[in-house]
Amino acid sequence: MKRLKSLLIATVLLLGTSHTINAQAKTAHVDVNELISKMPAMLDAQKQLEKLSATYDAEYKTMAEEYQNKIKKYDQEASTVTDAVNQTRQTEVQDLVKRITDYRDNAQKELQKKEADLVKPLMDKIKASIAKVGKAKGYQYVLNVADLLLADGPDLTADVKKDLGF
Repeated sequence: MKRLKSLLIATVLLLGTSHTINAQAKTAHVDVNELISKMPAMLDAQKQLEKLSATYDAEYKTMAEEYQNKIKKYDQEASTVTDAVNQTRQTEVQDLVKRITDYRDNAQKELQKKEADLVKPLMDKIKASIAKVGKAKGYQYVLNVADLLLADGPDLTADVKKDLGF
């Protein structure tokens, strides 16, 4: 009876161990930040964003200079004009401040939208390439190295770069 019990326990342990061995998944990692930063299409997108940003910055700077010039002029003339003129100028300056603020906010939104429009297709392409390379090499999971505390396993970054053509 003791022998049968021992044999039963050994069988259960053996079956449990085989399930544990089969449950281990193959994992690898990839450096998505490196892929994005070296991707030629991303470099072109960054140039487009920088150009658009420079355009917005130049317009914003022009508006800010206009504001400063008006404030300087109105401060110099404040004592020599009537209260009605000063009130009108104050309203004009407030409207200008609102225009500048609205412009800045809209420019930020437009830049973010443009960045999303440019980056999303590139990220989709990178994700598809990672999935393709990972499956071809037999991995169930491919993790981003930026999210890992230890990345000691296989690195697929070079293979994904090759698949993407750079």
